[in-house]
Amino acid sequence: MTRVALVPGCLALLPEYASIDDPVDELRSACLAAVAWLGEDVRVIAGAQGARVAAALLAEVGTAPVTSREAAYLIVGNGSARRSEKAPGHLDPRAAEFDDLLGKALTTPDPEALGALDQDLAAELWADVRAIVEAAGLLRDVETVAVDYDDDPYGVRYWVARWAVPSA
Repeated sequence: MTRVALVPGCLALLPEYASIDDPVDELRSACLAAVAWLGEDVRVIAGAQGARVAAALLAEVGTAPVTSREAAYLIVGNGSARRSEKAPGHLDPRAAEFDDLLGKALTTPDPEALGALDQDLAAELWADVRAIVEAAGLLRDVETVAVDYDDDPYGVRYWVARWAVPSA
């Protein structure tokens, strides 16, 4: 069984952004649980910011990313950061529809739809989907799906999800 998890590349998850009152405590708890579920041998699929977040989460659960074995995968990405007037990218009316399509493709899962995401539109909506698109093929023949977090605090759509895929 191959384990695959998705967490967002939310900078508030990094230790250097920690504060007395955690503004993303539910998100953090879901991320840590998903990362711990992956086990010890984890390959990270992420951009630069996502790799920083992944390293911090892996360190917090007591494991480190590996490159030699591919027992589990941690994908780092998120939906639009333009879902409200107070969002980092401010409101874009296309954001909700984009995130609805992305969310459905993640939870179904639909590797073809994920692989076909409009990356130009994603960039305009400040959605970090490059790693999701890159890893879409991992979600073929998924046996179980668990969505541990699905919300848009601060106008940014985040998912924490886990997939179990039978080994080839």
